[in-house]
Amino acid sequence: MPGGYMWHARTTETNSTGTAAGSPVTATRPRTKAGWYPVAALTVDVLGVGLPVALILRVEHQPYAYASALVAALAWAAVRSLRRRYARRELGESRGSLPVLHDWLILLGVLAVLRAAADLHHPALLCLAALLPAPVLTLTCSKLTWHHLVAARREAQVVTRVLVLGEPAAAGDVAEHLAGRTEHPYVVVGIVAIGEGAVRTGAPVAARLGVPMPEAADGDTRQVLAAARELEADVVLVAAGPLMAGERLRRLSWGLHDAGTELALAPGLVECAVKRLETTSAAGLALLRVAPPLRSGVQPFLKSAMDRAGAALGLLLLSPVFLAIGAAVRLGSQGPVFYRQVRVGQGRVPFVMWKFRTMFLDADARKAELERANEHDGLMFKMRRDPRVTRVGRLLRRTSLDELPQLINVLLGSMSLVGPRPPLPEEVARYGDVELRRLAVRPGMTGLWQISGRSDLSWDETVELDLHYVDNWSFTSDVDVMARTFRAVVDGRGAY
Repeated sequence: MPGGYMWHARTTETNSTGTAAGSPVTATRPRTKAGWYPVAALTVDVLGVGLPVALILRVEHQPYAYASALVAALAWAAVRSLRRRYARRELGESRGSLPVLHDWLILLGVLAVLRAAADLHHPALLCLAALLPAPVLTLTCSKLTWHHLVAARREAQVVTRVLVLGEPAAAGDVAEHLAGRTEHPYVVVGIVAIGEGAVRTGAPVAARLGVPMPEAADGDTRQVLAAARELEADVVLVAAGPLMAGERLRRLSWGLHDAGTELALAPGLVECAVKRLETTSAAGLALLRVAPPLRSGVQPFLKSAMDRAGAALGLLLLSPVFLAIGAAVRLGSQGPVFYRQVRVGQGRVPFVMWKFRTMFLDADARKAELERANEHDGLMFKMRRDPRVTRVGRLLRRTSLDELPQLINVLLGSMSLVGPRPPLPEEVARYGDVELRRLAVRPGMTGLWQISGRSDLSWDETVELDLHYVDNWSFTSDVDVMARTFRAVVDGRGAY
């Protein structure tokens, strides 16, 4: 969907003729999060600890079952509260499991200290079992809240109205980038451009500032505040650029903050995870340190160990499934059970990738004649109704079972369980510098591409997801992707 249209859809209403009905509307759309968010989070946390602890200790005839349950529930709520998990600003903004795990480990430490101080002798494993439901229930509640919030934001509800300030090109880029997605709270309602030049976005230009002059600082503030009030903006977002920096930016921040308007800065980084950013200062200058992607250390070692162990266990447990699929492939059409194809892996090193055969034997020879029917806008070839696919192959592709033999590649080390999809040599031959960065890590059986729409994604979206993974992956994010892959496989959207 074009960025301009997304901006328009989230910030304006239309009349019966389909034209804009005036200025952006907010009166009929809630701009704050639902009141039940903190109530639901606190209730789930308290009951998610208190009930299992009381039940298990009571069944096992342990002393102080109800008192222990009450203390554990209050401790869990206290830990979560001190880490600001119930703050309205934080609720629903993340569905990640790592913060919940951190909180839970803190809870275990707190309760261990209290257990020792009270001289209780409840079995440690029993206590651990009683506390296991807590992170699961908390994470479930967090994900449900996130889904509810994302759905509301798709309807232009619970959003933060943003006035973008910057040079025309930079401000337009920020506005278009924010308009391209709807899971975040920011909706651009206008732009204050610095200097001359066209702003390539659907957002209206509310004002223009001149070149930087110290004596113009008060004029900057007046114009920006007037635009913010007219458009009912909650935040003024400054796009990085030389025309709004240093003393001019500082004076603008004074004026905005004195007027009660929030200021935010967009440094120009794209697809950089927050966990890689660190704020610091030197000689009074605010700095943003960007940590390099993980390439060595404990986490890559854990990833490799998980890959090899997971692949070996998968091949062992799924051997009956392999036999059944192999028989179906052989009975469905003539040819071998497995299909081996050269793909390009990490560091542009080619390798042979294994799959169950889903096409007729002449599939590769017929690819050239079907190029015009390619339904993908990029370098990959995709067709929803590819005539080369067998009947059995359609089912295997729909369920992603055709990719199970790639466990062999994972075991051999040419692939990973999670990573970008391995491209064909002819695709890599047409890659630019940006696309080649996809090959900085080992390709994977699953990844952000598979859990985000698979073949329904455009080429640019596919590359963007892969680059996000290459730069921001972590061991915990791999675990999260694998957990979400199961839902994507069951759903089957984009698999053809």
